[in-house]
Amino acid sequence: MENISAPKINGQVKWFDPVKGFGFVVSHTGGPDILLHANVLRNFGQSSVADGAAIELVVQETDRGVQAVEVIAVAPPLSVDPNTLDDFQDLTAEELAALPLQAARVKWFDKGKGFGFANVFGQSEDVFIHVEVLRRCGLAELQPGEALAIRVIDGKRGKMATQVCAWETATTKDD
Repeated sequence: MENISAPKINGQVKWFDPVKGFGFVVSHTGGPDILLHANVLRNFGQSSVADGAAIELVVQETDRGVQAVEVIAVAPPLSVDPNTLDDFQDLTAEELAALPLQAARVKWFDKGKGFGFANVFGQSEDVFIHVEVLRRCGLAELQPGEALAIRVIDGKRGKMATQVCAWETATTKDD
C-alpha cells in the first residue's frame, strides 16, 4: 500500500546483499544513502536487486537515517548488454518479449558460479539461468524454492531462461 505522505525518490542501487538482508540506494537528487531492507524488497515481490539497477522508492526519515518503506519500480542496470549470451544472438528483442511467461521454481542458484537452474511447473527438464539474465531483469540472486515467471528458449545446451521475473510482479504485469 502506497504511503501518500512519504516522499518518492528515483535512484540507483549502490549495493544489495540478500544474505545480510539489506543494501543501499543513492538518490538521483543526492543526499545520504537510503537503506533498503530485504523485507521492503520482498513486499515488492523480489528477494534481490542488481547493483546499479534503477529503482523508485517511497522513503521516510528516521532517527537512523533515510529508509525505503516501499519499492514502486525496479529497472535493470543500463550497462548490461542484452546480447551478452551467444544463445540470444539470433533473436530480436521483440521475439524474446513474445515468448510466454511460465511459472517456475528455483532449483538452485550460485551467484559465485554465475548460474543456476529452475523448473517450469509441470515439466521435468531443468532451465538454465545465467546471472547476466538476472542482471538484465534487475535481479542479483535467486533463492532455492523461490517462485518465478520466466521466458524460456531452447538454447545450444538445453532450455535457457531469457527473462526472469519475480512471481508477484509477473502476475501484475500486462503481458
